[in-house]
Amino acid sequence: MKQQKHHQGRVAESDAGSRLDQVAAKMFPDYSRARIQNWIKSGALLVDGRVVKPNTKLAGGESIILEASLQQEGDWEAEAMELDVVYEDESILVLNKPAGLVVHPGSGNWEGTLLNGLLHYCPSISAVPRAGIVHRLDKETSGLMVVAKTIEAQTSLVSQLQDRSVSREYEAIVWGETDSRGLVDGDIGRHPSTRTKMAVVDRNGKPARTHYQRLASIGPVSHLRLKLETGRTHQIRVHMSHIGYPLVGDPVYGRKLSRAQIHSSPIFEVLDGFSRQALHAIKLGLIHPRTKKYQCWEVPLAADISELISQINGL
Repeated sequence: MKQQKHHQGRVAESDAGSRLDQVAAKMFPDYSRARIQNWIKSGALLVDGRVVKPNTKLAGGESIILEASLQQEGDWEAEAMELDVVYEDESILVLNKPAGLVVHPGSGNWEGTLLNGLLHYCPSISAVPRAGIVHRLDKETSGLMVVAKTIEAQTSLVSQLQDRSVSREYEAIVWGETDSRGLVDGDIGRHPSTRTKMAVVDRNGKPARTHYQRLASIGPVSHLRLKLETGRTHQIRVHMSHIGYPLVGDPVYGRKLSRAQIHSSPIFEVLDGFSRQALHAIKLGLIHPRTKKYQCWEVPLAADISELISQINGL
């Protein structure tokens, strides 16, 4: 499905001597610099009715006209699926992702992903890169995600994620009794020997900071509230494992119990039987791309994690 974009403006005299791509990015801030450069190169953006190069120096006073057609990005198939939509307007969609749902098609998961469901739920989103998906949750992590329904919203949300102004809070069940609160500050990169995993590394990692607060101690585990400053791959899972409190049910970074431990207590048996990492994105806050007002959403803890807590408390 195509979307047509039409904008026009006049170059300010104060921008005399500046490059076209720089001026156009300032005139049309709803779009990324890379997208604007592509439009200039393809002839969708004209200066006084002429096609010019992105690095053309402007004199000031020129007329800029943008006539662009947004085409479907990617060749993914739309698939009907039930989506738990928490909030929706013409710009964004906030949903509560269930555990077990892959967010984006990839190796071994080309169908049945959230992206496929979004294309069916909102066909116009096909013209937005990655069907509006600007951040991800792991397959077995549940909770809140925001999706951009327009190019303008996508540009805004990506910018907010990059400057760390999006607020994301999680709840988790981890092994051990943590401090009442703490901060994990450790760069994250590829595991030095197991390339399918991430790890806290000394070199070539990306800065990562995770705040946590203990909500309760429940037998051999802790119920935590966590807040991200950054959004690295597997960040909470890696950070909590790194400081000795891995997530319950985490098959990659978690704790493996011996058969003797499992049979030593009903609590260990229940915990060992939890089939996914006990992690839920419970709260999300951001500046709305269109209204520029702060909005925040919160959902209940996922039912399976709530049930796990109830089971442990009952033993």
